[in-house]
Amino acid sequence: MLIDAPRRTVAGLLRDAEVSAEAMRRCGHRFAAPGRLVCLGETVRSGVRVAPGVRVPLRTRITAVSQAGLESVLVAGPLRALSHQTTLTETAAGTLLLDEVGWTSPLGLLGRLGDVVLGRRLVLRLLAARAEVLVERAAEVTGRPVVVATAVVRDGAVLAARRTRPAELAGRWELPGGRVEQGEAEPDAVVRELREELGVDVRVTGRLGTDLPLADVLLRVHTAELAPGSPEPEPLEHGALRWVDAADVPGLDWVPADRAVAADLVTLLRSGTEAAPQAGPCTP
Repeated sequence: MLIDAPRRTVAGLLRDAEVSAEAMRRCGHRFAAPGRLVCLGETVRSGVRVAPGVRVPLRTRITAVSQAGLESVLVAGPLRALSHQTTLTETAAGTLLLDEVGWTSPLGLLGRLGDVVLGRRLVLRLLAARAEVLVERAAEVTGRPVVVATAVVRDGAVLAARRTRPAELAGRWELPGGRVEQGEAEPDAVVRELREELGVDVRVTGRLGTDLPLADVLLRVHTAELAPGSPEPEPLEHGALRWVDAADVPGLDWVPADRAVAADLVTLLRSGTEAAPQAGPCTP
C-alpha cells in the first residue's frame, strides 16, 4: 500500500508502540513494548485473541529497524517459527509498504487447517488495521512541529550533552538540538541551535535513522562535524558535555528519544557511514 508521507516518517511510525497498540486493539488483541519507540534488540509482547476470552501470548524480538523498514522474529509462543518483515520504498506518489509474514504451525495437518481457517485471516485483518492506523497517523504527524537533534562526530566519537531540566530528564544525556522555526530549513536550524547551545560552528553532513514521533513533535536526527576554525564546544545550556565512542554509546543514560538512535550511532561511529544496523541491543 502507499502512504502519503516520507519514508523516514513512515519508518518512525512503524516503531511507534502506540501505532501497533492501536492496530492490535482494533482487532481485539493486546500489545506492549518497553517504551514508546521500539528499537533494535528489544522484545515486544502481544496477546492475540483467538476466541472469546482466549488469548495466545507471543513475544517477538526486533531484529532490524531502519528507514528501509522493520523486521521481527518470534522468541516465545505456540508457533514453531514466526517472522515479519516490513519493507519501505520511497516513490513519487508516497512510501510503498510491503509486509511479508511467515510462520510454521504446530500439529501437522491440523495446524495447517488452522492456518487456513484462522491464522491467515487473523494476520490479514491485523495488517489491514495497522495500515489504516499508519495512514491516519502519517497525516497527523506530518503537520507537527519539527525538532532537530544533532550527532556531532569527531575522531570516532559523538558529542553528548547532559540535561539539567526538566526534572524527569535532568542528569540524562542527549544529542543537542532544538525546534525548527517557521520557514527555517532543518540544516539551518541545526547550525543555529548548536551555536546557541554549544558556542560552535558546524557543517551538517547528513541524516541518521528514522524520524521519531514524540508526543507533540517530530524529531529528526542530523549528523554534523565541527567547521574549520570553530571554537571548542562549551555547555552553555547543559550541565556537561562528553565525547562518547562506539563502545560507550550503548551504556550511556540517554533520554528516551535519543536512546532510539543509539544503535545507529554505534554503526555511524564504527563505519563512518550512515549504514543501518542489523543486529545488537538497545541501550538499557
